[in-house]
Amino acid sequence: MIVHLLKCFGAAPGGGNAALVVENDHGNVTARQAFARERQVSACVFIDRQANGGIVLDYFYPHTRSPLCLHATLAATHVLLTAPGAPATLTVTTAMRGQALQLVRSAAGLFIGLAPQPAPAVSVEKYIPSELMGQHMHLLSPPVIASVGSPKLLLEVADRTTLRALRPNLELIADWSALHKVSGCYAYCRTGENAYEGRNFNHLDPALEDSATGVAAGALAAHLQQSLDLHQGHVTQQPCLIEVQYSAQAIWVGGMVQRST
Repeated sequence: MIVHLLKCFGAAPGGGNAALVVENDHGNVTARQAFARERQVSACVFIDRQANGGIVLDYFYPHTRSPLCLHATLAATHVLLTAPGAPATLTVTTAMRGQALQLVRSAAGLFIGLAPQPAPAVSVEKYIPSELMGQHMHLLSPPVIASVGSPKLLLEVADRTTLRALRPNLELIADWSALHKVSGCYAYCRTGENAYEGRNFNHLDPALEDSATGVAAGALAAHLQQSLDLHQGHVTQQPCLIEVQYSAQAIWVGGMVQRST
């Protein structure tokens, strides 16, 4: 087994959301979940090389297996595309749903190309955001569920002050998400032209709040149908920046990747 520790989407050198990339592992789902739980890194991705030459990515958080995690995918992209002799592009698939992902290394950096995915058809009643956030919520747009592989409930708040002060009901979010097959809530605000800041709520422990959530950035770009720069991680003191390039054909999610010691 070879394990790489990388930080992804950091807004400055040394920062970012940590991920473990694991190669040459042949454990089952139970063993991989135990590994992720023991390591307590925000995400682990296992690279499985198939007999036919294909590559499958299998994602685990400390508390659950995931259909898709883009900061872990970005870490895997670094491992797969920056080694000597590595290709500049590669197509991989996800373990749980067989979703195709395009990995690209270019002069602009590392990017993951993917397509919007069907989102659960859930009627979000007006009172739901306030209950989930544990306070009265005045949203600037109707709540919506969008997905590029891991559905998010998107909640647009007024400004950074409102966003950073949120103290949601994490247990209720977990229960509501499990009931509706949604991967938590993503609260966000607009901070400039094509610039946004967001926070992801998908863990029962406030200390495990995500510093960068690529699937939420992709979902937001798909919902808004525009390219954007998404800042995250102010509350966790790990400032991150996710760049999303939007087109009708594909959504490209990228950012900084650094090896961590």
